[in-house]
Amino acid sequence: MPPRRVFNPPNPWARIQYEPLEPPPKQRLEIYEDASRSIVARNDSPDVGFEFSVNPYRGCMHGCAYCYARPGHEYLDFSAGTDFERKIVIKPEAPRLLAAHFDRPSWRGDPVMFSGVTDCYQPLEARYGLTRACLEVCLRYRNPAMIITKSPLIERDIELLVKLRDAAAVRVMMSIPFWDEAHARAMEPWVPAPKRRIEALARLREAGVDAGVMVAPLIPGLGDEDMPRVLEAAAAVGATRAGTVYLRLPGPVRAVFEARVREALPLRAEKILARVREARGGRLNDPRFGHRMRGDGPHAAAIEALFRRTCARLGLDASGGLPMRSDTFCRPEGTQKRRRPSESERRQLSLFGRAR
Repeated sequence: MPPRRVFNPPNPWARIQYEPLEPPPKQRLEIYEDASRSIVARNDSPDVGFEFSVNPYRGCMHGCAYCYARPGHEYLDFSAGTDFERKIVIKPEAPRLLAAHFDRPSWRGDPVMFSGVTDCYQPLEARYGLTRACLEVCLRYRNPAMIITKSPLIERDIELLVKLRDAAAVRVMMSIPFWDEAHARAMEPWVPAPKRRIEALARLREAGVDAGVMVAPLIPGLGDEDMPRVLEAAAAVGATRAGTVYLRLPGPVRAVFEARVREALPLRAEKILARVREARGGRLNDPRFGHRMRGDGPHAAAIEALFRRTCARLGLDASGGLPMRSDTFCRPEGTQKRRRPSESERRQLSLFGRAR
């Protein structure tokens, strides 16, 4: 069930703000093209389990109320609310830019994460195929890849993922924060049902792809009661590993989340918000490194203990797993480009009459 109304918190960076005088109409899907000159982002946070990421899209049609990536839409002069879900930016040059990045002499073949700030298999991927094309680049260069998604659309690319597994390495994490379908529909309205995601996880494992489950974000007072059932369902289909991240509500995400939970789950809203504040030092968000991905306090500690005990009982690796191999990287023949000399090198070469 889609969100019942358009909700766009004010954008502090926008040049113009407006206040509707009547209920806004349903917001149509709008697609924009991004003219970025690079596609690989580097992460320096110690809380995130990857260094490099690729995002073929900005914004996400899944419409998850808790998505921590919403604030990024404000830098595009959009809102972090409904705009994030209905004004989607695609990067049509993503595959070419990824290949160009892999051709840099400095690139070492580190694993890249798809996507980090959007779901790389959101519905538009069925039309544009940018994630698939980028994974084909990874295969061509034998560069390992990691994927996190909520979408069974990944089943389309299982054959490609198997080839990448054999040539380098690939790891997939299926995000399933809830088992109760009504709760999932309330908080992530355009995402396939939890059981459908488990089916996709089963197909990945049947094909021999290293795949696990992310019970994330863990929403206290809502998702914590579902966590053992999600882990049991994932283990039953052969999941290899599991992870979890405590709910984060940075910037305007607080307003989006609170509005959605009060509207969709009014009887649970106060309990959920109180639990979040308890784990965040009285606030709804704690941005400090080392704390933002996990909660503090007795209830948060109990949730983490339950997660680890359940994983141990089911044989799921909750340690984050061994680092992925990065020794397979190899540029295809014909892509080795001669590095242009720097200005200082050009000056030195000119002394011998060899500058060009």
